[in-house]
Amino acid sequence: MKVIGTHMPAGLGLLAAGTVMVVMSACGAPAPGPAASPETAATETASVAEAARVATTAPPSPTASPGTSATIGELVAGFPQKLLPLMPGAKVVSSSFDTSSSPATVALVGSVSAKPAAVISFYTKALEAQGFKAVPGNAVGAVASRDFVRAGTETVNIAVPQTASVSTFTIGANVSPGSIK
Repeated sequence: MKVIGTHMPAGLGLLAAGTVMVVMSACGAPAPGPAASPETAATETASVAEAARVATTAPPSPTASPGTSATIGELVAGFPQKLLPLMPGAKVVSSSFDTSSSPATVALVGSVSAKPAAVISFYTKALEAQGFKAVPGNAVGAVASRDFVRAGTETVNIAVPQTASVSTFTIGANVSPGSIK
């Protein structure tokens, strides 16, 4: 057997053919038998590839529930700015909130030309003023990150990676629906 200008030992050729047969049979298509022609094998391989593509295509996303809102480039209408105020000088990348479940979820992604420590400090003050307590730890790997807890069940996480002179912060909150103000 010749592959890309080099000779492949017969044992490797058999191993490769066996691997193709195992993969094809695992995908539910019959493997070509010993008498199958190269054209039949190519057709069956294309069928298996198409079946795999169809099987891994995600179903259409469901319609958002009535209490769910999200937007890009601005704060979504009704965003709870008291809970998660926008840091001065920051630009909104995206925002969302979902009050249809308990806990309610709020998310804010923004960018600012401040150091990650300044972003963490701003949100620490804002959250502590609302009764959240910081959990020990200031980073996950090389990324500045802080977790907060209130009433044992409400949580907020802030992660602030920095690229060049821009900090992109991601804040996720899981709070009681009554906290969404």
